[in-house]
Amino acid sequence: MKKFLVLLLCTATLFCAGCGATNQPPSDTPSVNQNEEVTIRLGGLKGPTSMGLVKLLADNEAGTTSNQYEFSMAGSADELTPKILKDELDILAVPVNLGSVLYNNSNGAVQLLAVNTLGVIYLVENGGQTIKDWNDLKGQTIYATGKGSTPEYALNYLLEKNGLDPAADVTIEWKSEPTEIVAQMAAQDHTIAMLPQPFVTVAQSKFPNLAISLDLTKEWDKLNNGSQLNTAGLIVRTAFAKEHPQAVAAFLKEYEASTQYVNENVAEAAKLVEKYDIVDAAVAEKAIPYCNIVCVTGQEMKDSVQGYFQVLFDQNPKSVGGTMPGDDFYSLGN
Repeated sequence: MKKFLVLLLCTATLFCAGCGATNQPPSDTPSVNQNEEVTIRLGGLKGPTSMGLVKLLADNEAGTTSNQYEFSMAGSADELTPKILKDELDILAVPVNLGSVLYNNSNGAVQLLAVNTLGVIYLVENGGQTIKDWNDLKGQTIYATGKGSTPEYALNYLLEKNGLDPAADVTIEWKSEPTEIVAQMAAQDHTIAMLPQPFVTVAQSKFPNLAISLDLTKEWDKLNNGSQLNTAGLIVRTAFAKEHPQAVAAFLKEYEASTQYVNENVAEAAKLVEKYDIVDAAVAEKAIPYCNIVCVTGQEMKDSVQGYFQVLFDQNPKSVGGTMPGDDFYSLGN
């Protein structure tokens, strides 16, 4: 899979007075200074959605990036999404369907730049290894988080596509947060659960016999439905992208390099993950290989996300903001 398609650089030159400029008719196209120094205000959430940023942040501190970056992090998307709508952030890493919700609720004020995290959700089993495939889940209880959001829709979709009725063939007990599931594991001999990374790694540190039974990303890929299980993406303020296309293109190039570094230098990247207070280095080092950190852009991004959104929309239109986003939601670099 191609990891990225670099945005085509848009060029337009600002002419200053005294450089022989002549009067030009007004244009709706924003002027762009090729040599401008742009500060991009980034936002991210604690967890895999921000892990791919850490090398870029370190390079920014070292003064080797094309742009200047300011980074804000929070534990909840609710803390950051108002800021991008108020022009207090320029680029934000969020659950990819939340980008569609924001687009639909703001008259297109944001666009999707890239998918930065594929599926980070796993079905795990503690106290035995009885789950080899989906059929083994019949009659079982699954502890899970994310009711009413994409984890529920993804689980239901995969159960149905593998011949199981989520309402009749399994019992799903929803918990408010992953720590409750970890507590449940401590209270009983055998537990089947749906957990995201890095909580899978945290649980494995507490329960050495805990095993990953099914990788939901790989199970989704097996369906060959033209889409991918996308967890998170990078959204940009539409106005910012139009005003600073070169800066956005440079960001994507530097971000792609950052994700490559994280995936290829796990131990070193884990230290940076801890430095930027995302998660402890010991947890990050074990979790990164299972976090599916990527940088998917352009048409490949659009094709993947549109198919994924269609699955979510068919289950609950509110999951993508009530309607499928228009083509202008996808920033393809042209």
